[in-house]
Amino acid sequence: MQRRVLPSPRLLAAVVLALSLGACAPEVPDEDSLMTQRAALTDPCSANQSFLLGSGLYDVTGPAAELAMMGYAMLDQKTAGIHQRLRSRAFIIASPCNGKRVVFVSADLGQIFQGVRQQVVEKLRAKYGTLYTDDNVLLSATHTHSGPGGFSHYALYNLTILGYDKQNFNAIVDGIYQSIVRAHDNLAPGSIRVASGDLLDASINRSVGAYLRNPSTERAQFTHDTDKRMTLLRLQGDDGSEVGLINWFAVHGTSMGNDNLLISGDNKGYASYLFEKLKGTNYTAQRTFVAAFAQSNEGDVTPNIHGGTNGGGANDFESTELSGGKQFDLARALYDTASTPLTGGVDYRHAYVKMDEVQVAPQYADGLWRTTCEAAIGDSMLAGAEDGPGFGSEGSSCESIHDLWSAFNCTLFTTPCQGEKPITLEMGTMMPYPWTPEVLPLQVVKLGNVALVALPFEPTTMSGRRVRQQVLAQLSSVGVDQVVIAGLSNAYAGYLTTREEYAKQDYEGASTHFGPWQLAAVQQEVDKLASALRTGTTVAPGPTPRDLRNEQSTLQTGVVYDDKLLWVDFGSVVTDARASYSRGETVSAKFWGGHPKNNLRRQDSFLRVQRKSGSSWVTVAHDWDWETKYRWQRYDCFPTYGCSHVTTEWKIPADATPGTYRLRHDGNWKSGWDGLIRSYSGTSREFTVN
Repeated sequence: MQRRVLPSPRLLAAVVLALSLGACAPEVPDEDSLMTQRAALTDPCSANQSFLLGSGLYDVTGPAAELAMMGYAMLDQKTAGIHQRLRSRAFIIASPCNGKRVVFVSADLGQIFQGVRQQVVEKLRAKYGTLYTDDNVLLSATHTHSGPGGFSHYALYNLTILGYDKQNFNAIVDGIYQSIVRAHDNLAPGSIRVASGDLLDASINRSVGAYLRNPSTERAQFTHDTDKRMTLLRLQGDDGSEVGLINWFAVHGTSMGNDNLLISGDNKGYASYLFEKLKGTNYTAQRTFVAAFAQSNEGDVTPNIHGGTNGGGANDFESTELSGGKQFDLARALYDTASTPLTGGVDYRHAYVKMDEVQVAPQYADGLWRTTCEAAIGDSMLAGAEDGPGFGSEGSSCESIHDLWSAFNCTLFTTPCQGEKPITLEMGTMMPYPWTPEVLPLQVVKLGNVALVALPFEPTTMSGRRVRQQVLAQLSSVGVDQVVIAGLSNAYAGYLTTREEYAKQDYEGASTHFGPWQLAAVQQEVDKLASALRTGTTVAPGPTPRDLRNEQSTLQTGVVYDDKLLWVDFGSVVTDARASYSRGETVSAKFWGGHPKNNLRRQDSFLRVQRKSGSSWVTVAHDWDWETKYRWQRYDCFPTYGCSHVTTEWKIPADATPGTYRLRHDGNWKSGWDGLIRSYSGTSREFTVN
């Protein structure tokens, strides 16, 4: 007979206690947690600080005359010269520890349109095979409003440009591609240091009423109603060379107003120019220092800190100097003191999403299943924003109808899906193709402990914050401690507002294409990408966006021919410089010229300031330097037609070397007889600088 052994009272008590606390068995982690743990354990890059780094710089300046600008949607704002050339600044960051790499480009453009990215990636594939794809190429725009337009394949964005401009499109695609090729060719071992700081006096919220609709508990988490943080990466070669920098700061490129006719990179272009000048950047060199002042969630953020269009300067040029100068000053301080190494590897996830039919799960919306809508803009989009006013006033909403037009529009045309938006134009239902893209790219890039979220929208301050917090929650377990929004990236489809801001229907809400739950849809889809990145799993590529390169039309006319008076030559002086000047004065000379569309002179210049050195002339400034201006104007030389004048200007810097100088203009003219384009040049008289 087997003897029974009874448990002791102490053991019984312990069992009862364990059962009462639910501790009878260890907690079984869910599959997602297990995958995260496996990914972390097998990550060969967890402590990595060694990268391959390359930077490249190339000209993307389009036609400098008679092409409407992209940004303010003003029919009469057409290019008439150059103050700054537009650049594509490319960086390649590779982590040998896992064999992955990413391309980041910041281009001085209003937007990166879908067709631009398609053809840039196409050219990269033709040269490098599968090394660079949609997955690891991130193209971002600085959002200058002073660049030539007509480079979208979607009708809405070419509407005020009077159609597609192939010359500008090709200049942009090739310039971005060439900058990436240079970055690839310059790849070398290096390291990255990270720094961040707040810039408090360079931006304000231009849509405060909409921002204040966000929950007070949410707003209380932040000190300011715009994001003041600048995040900077310093790229350094192991050989001691300075590769360049990338920083992100949220502010619109609207220091230059909607009456400006000179091509300009605006405040971010000026900040880049200042930093590159400091580092001795050679804009024609294969390898040189590159400084990218990239864009972030600037949707409701203006540089015009005194309200409206007032940036604090006596004119737009001074306001641009003030805004760009502040960004430069903080970036320089961060660059000089950056000491925290970027740690980890490179990784990325990318997917295309059909944004007009996303089913949004309750946890991303308001507790109910929601859906996005076919793309449409509202009445307030026509009103423009405070720093780019258009027609009418903002705030036209079906939530609080305050005029007859809104009542009419909300009754007859607004769809229930679009909520409070009185629809002015439903781009998504236009035939034969939508007027704006509906299949859009979303992308999350991990650069060590810094993550970038690439969005094809202009996110407002709070919408950017929500996306950042969500991605940080996903990726903090794999070492990410900073998340940056890279706005206006890879494609473009208007704004991105919170549900609360959308209801106000200010300019930003009216420009949020896919309805009140667009942000919730973006959060849901970005969450999938971040989760896959965290767990090391793949994502489906999504639907392929349409390619509309062969479906373009235009009302623009090209250059028929250039003309002049019979007794002068192209390049002859119309109005000459004076004999002498002092520092701080502006030298000016006017020439008989040709149309700049004849030759964009990319990686070159229409203007040179030259100083005499012995028997030769040394160029000291070009048409991309801040102190110069190249102006073009059509001239009525009746009875002939097609004449134009070119004015070159140089504001003499305070530190200019005394001596003998001249202004030189180089251009091209088109013959009306044989259609050939020929070069010409002209010089002013010699003048002295005292």
